[in-house]
Amino acid sequence: MNKLSKNRFLLSRRFVQIGILLLFVSANYFGFTLLKGNYSTAHVLESFYLSDPFAALQMLFAGAVISLDIAVGAFIVLALYSVLFGRAFCSWVCPLNLVTDLSFWLRKKLGLSAQTYLKVPRNVRYFVLGLTIVLSAILGVTAFEEISPIGAFHRAIIFGSFTGLSYVLVVFLFDLLVMENGWCGHICPLGAFYSLTGKVRMLKVFHTEENCTACMKCKVVCPEPQVLHIIAEESGTIASGECTNCFRCIEVCEDDALKLSVMKK
Repeated sequence: MNKLSKNRFLLSRRFVQIGILLLFVSANYFGFTLLKGNYSTAHVLESFYLSDPFAALQMLFAGAVISLDIAVGAFIVLALYSVLFGRAFCSWVCPLNLVTDLSFWLRKKLGLSAQTYLKVPRNVRYFVLGLTIVLSAILGVTAFEEISPIGAFHRAIIFGSFTGLSYVLVVFLFDLLVMENGWCGHICPLGAFYSLTGKVRMLKVFHTEENCTACMKCKVVCPEPQVLHIIAEESGTIASGECTNCFRCIEVCEDDALKLSVMKK
């Protein structure tokens, strides 16, 4: 397998992530109106909106009145991820994935141990998710959006505003020096939200047990290795909603044991 084929999903993800950023940049600086706004609410072709359903949920609990355009946009996005793509926002759209993947890559290059200096259970993110909703209701603001490193990254790239960029640096250093895949895999409430809503997605990874040699290369590259519990054990789909559908496991598998699957249970 040549290098291009081996990294086909990684390259595709980078194309999508950077492409979306460039569309936002072009709208801000050059008036190219294919995609305007931000990752919470984007105006597409000046015709309709696509909105982050988690941000819309925070707005509701904060007591805001959501316009019909935003509500419909949030429903469209929620339906796409819930029915088809699962938690793909985290690996295909979120700009912060560029930062966390860089941390992951540097850990490997620097030979840093995968052992963490801080023990944080992965289900803590669901506590943070609930806390975000509660704080939004108490404080009357969209709690996560106020401090979101995703928003800070967007503002730095799109508008040249570096206010809040320290949040991004904290995530980078946390993932690099403290905990492997710490932010996305243990803390981020947006990832937790899409993990809950993407359990019944159509697009999944399918594992063929008889082809597997238990090399475990898939678990080495997976940001959520706990979802691969059936590897070398049984055939079936990677059903957990915590799977980000990054498909890195498929790329590194040399046994043809992992494949992209649609609607297979």
